[in-house]
Amino acid sequence: MDIERRNNVTVTGNPQGPTVVLAHGFGCDQNMWRLTVPALAEKYRVVLFDYVGSGRSDLSAFSEARYASLDGYARDAVEVCEALDLRDAVFVGHSVSAMIGVLAAGMAPKRIGALVMVAPSPRYLDDEGYRGGFSVQDIEELLESLESNYLGWSAAIAPVIMGNADRPELGGELTNSFCATDPEMARVFARTTFQSDSRDDLKSVTVPTLVLECTQDAIAPREVGAFVHRAIPGSRLVTLDATGHCPHLSAPEATNQAITGFLDGLR
Repeated sequence: MDIERRNNVTVTGNPQGPTVVLAHGFGCDQNMWRLTVPALAEKYRVVLFDYVGSGRSDLSAFSEARYASLDGYARDAVEVCEALDLRDAVFVGHSVSAMIGVLAAGMAPKRIGALVMVAPSPRYLDDEGYRGGFSVQDIEELLESLESNYLGWSAAIAPVIMGNADRPELGGELTNSFCATDPEMARVFARTTFQSDSRDDLKSVTVPTLVLECTQDAIAPREVGAFVHRAIPGSRLVTLDATGHCPHLSAPEATNQAITGFLDGLR
């Protein structure tokens, strides 16, 4: 299969520069990085893609068996890296893609040489001694609502995820992105995302890692950013002066500055 067509791969920026791979979160696609690409394009080769089931990917390639675990999405990322023969790329993952990046780096250590985790969460469910931000009942209700009325769920939840109630256009954009996703494929991705527990995988990360959190985030509270930072040896934690779960849209300048500062330090 043509991986580049399957995952709607886009390559832009400086073809001679180090490679940065931008990976979107649940309900989104590569367009969500449009305010980040210009900040990288002069120095870096930028690779964007859509997970199967998202954006303009080849929906016929979707398999519930494959995408019922984060490993399936990590395989998408690895296969994109393999198709482009990437070496030591920096994988920038938003939300659940931060953890997908951790898994991908473990699967293909020669392909991924550093990680940027934007609003990561290794587990959304609260646990003993761990605050993920959601109770079991919260997650069950969220998934039941999604499965019974996906468009209504999207309109209700997207503005909460985005935050920034004073800028409703941002919540509207995320709502539209959610609504453009096939409901059945979104159901699988949502269950995979919100029921995942990748805390143990963090211990295996050996590459330079930047963890970006927001001052207020309904999906990944500050305790989660601190947990991820503690779990990854040598990682760097930056708290952005931003609200919501999508700082690359709501606070692109601060987000881009943190990412480019980290990248410059790798060179």
